[in-house]
Amino acid sequence: MASFETDILILCKTYPSPSGKHVETSCVAGMRPDGSLIRLFPVPFRLIDGSQQFKKWQWIRARIERAPADRRPESHKLFVDTVTFLGDPLPTTKKWEKRRAATDKLKIFDDFGQLEQSRISNGTTLGLVQPQSVKSLEITPVANPDWSDDEKAKLLQSQRQGRLFDDADTKALTTLKKLPLDFHYRYVCSVGGVTREYRHKIADWEAGALYWNCFYRHGRRWEGPFRTRMEAELPAADLMLLMGTIHRFPDQWLVVSLIYPPKLQTELPLQGSLFD
Repeated sequence: MASFETDILILCKTYPSPSGKHVETSCVAGMRPDGSLIRLFPVPFRLIDGSQQFKKWQWIRARIERAPADRRPESHKLFVDTVTFLGDPLPTTKKWEKRRAATDKLKIFDDFGQLEQSRISNGTTLGLVQPQSVKSLEITPVANPDWSDDEKAKLLQSQRQGRLFDDADTKALTTLKKLPLDFHYRYVCSVGGVTREYRHKIADWEAGALYWNCFYRHGRRWEGPFRTRMEAELPAADLMLLMGTIHRFPDQWLVVSLIYPPKLQTELPLQGSLFD
């Protein structure tokens, strides 16, 4: 399978999880210069050398190839050692001017049902949905808040097999914390005067990092500031949900990234006097 070089604007990194074959992986997604979405999976992102650890909203250039074991059309294998940075992450200045200029090329669905229909008809497994509103953020405990012995073994697998990492990386492998909670957005879309409500799990790395930041700063009172950010501040922006399907369950969708440019004020035309 032929590899090729391309530019990618990083839009998504999901919270890492243990993988028997790939040690610790994230799903990374982004867009190419023509506006097409692309998935890079699996990526052992936390374990990549710092000189090649790209950031969200950063353009990179890298060699990739179609993922041999993943039939999703957007999925590609990343050759990590070929990653080069094409400048710093795009700034948020001037109401996300540069970020908006890039994402204006992306197709945005007004309704999740439209995205699901595109999956059925065209095989689409990545897409942006802009909800009319977020109804609620649901927070539920996971069944097992700690890694199982098998999952811990997967996190340490590379040391035992002598692949990818040396002994100095043991700490990095063992410090991945499992999120003890699941987060779901319940949101509303409206098309042609018809509203529909949906519920999807949030797998965005930013949401996981926000939880830990709130937990360490506020202890038992973490939920208040977490909800303020996720349930009030982000929905008050032009919130868009980057949705992606699960490899093993191709008809199941997750929110893999939250994109939240500030709302632009609509300037009303000046009205002259009726008697001018």
